[in-house]
Amino acid sequence: MKQNKWTLKEIVAGIEPIDPVWIQRARERTAALLMPARALGRLHQLAEQLCGIRRSLHPSIGRKAFLIMAGDHGIVEEGVSAYPQEVTGEMIKVFLAGGAGINILAGQVGAQLHVVDMGVKADPDLSGLDTGHRFISRKVARGTANFVHGPAMKREQAEEAVSSGFQLATELFDNGVEMLGTGDMGIGNTTPSAAIGAVITGADLEAMVGRGTGIDDRSLERKIEVVRRGIHTTRPDAADGMDVLAKVGGFEIGGIAGCILAGAFHRRPVVIDGFISTAGALIATVLAPAAIDFMLAGHCSEEPGHRLMLQHLGLSPILDLGMRLGEGSGGALAMGIIEAAARIFREMATFEEAGVSGKE
Repeated sequence: MKQNKWTLKEIVAGIEPIDPVWIQRARERTAALLMPARALGRLHQLAEQLCGIRRSLHPSIGRKAFLIMAGDHGIVEEGVSAYPQEVTGEMIKVFLAGGAGINILAGQVGAQLHVVDMGVKADPDLSGLDTGHRFISRKVARGTANFVHGPAMKREQAEEAVSSGFQLATELFDNGVEMLGTGDMGIGNTTPSAAIGAVITGADLEAMVGRGTGIDDRSLERKIEVVRRGIHTTRPDAADGMDVLAKVGGFEIGGIAGCILAGAFHRRPVVIDGFISTAGALIATVLAPAAIDFMLAGHCSEEPGHRLMLQHLGLSPILDLGMRLGEGSGGALAMGIIEAAARIFREMATFEEAGVSGKE
């Protein structure tokens, strides 16, 4: 395994905002396209963002990939999930066998799918499966600790998780991937995501904490109180993304944050998925605020806190379909729209090219 050539400090220092000159150049081409001014709405904005990210007026996203980060959480001891923890490892096997929702949706847009064990409690049983290079183990530990009683992980483990995500995404970019999608799997992971969201956005817990896998009213009340107690016990510093991750986060959330930092560092677009992915995005933007320019919000999930997270980041979701599956599913659907935006910008004729009279 290659080691990162960059420290976190160097990565953060190497992330620069999109140059507005490229956005302006892209808007000038948009204005020349054979249609009424900005007639395709947000498709133009998406294409222009791609131009700014890539510093090119020929945005290409031919090769796409997803990194599904998986991890377990000690907080499930508090009864915050409707499903047992064993489901995390079982779902990894389903992903690799091709039977999950993300397999179908990623396949529809031609995206590669890689599954990463960032911290699953048990080693997944992959006997009988030809996983090729699709399964990657970067296990930091066998699940996080219960953050009601103390930090979810050591700071060094948080740094390892972010570094692993950065490295894996970097390798994909080095191998020609032009757009990366984030996905997640981890029973109980809406609880640390809600804690991260509440700490960084300052939102009320009642607004941030949702039903996750579909818990009942009584369990929801318990979940809110669990997050409240965990934040009170660990006292994460909202201005220190690594501290927030270590105190109340998850290994897969750290991996997602690393993927986003890699996109910003290497100037590649990253499509973030739902609630858990956006918790990773919050961590990434605290570490490197300019990383926000390289994110596209695939959708807004049904989890109530997700909308608050997106508002805090200033991101508008491409889709809003009431989804709450996770896995990267909303991001995969959005990739088709993003690719359409790039093709319109790149391939559509201008008024001059078509010999059509423009607006007087």
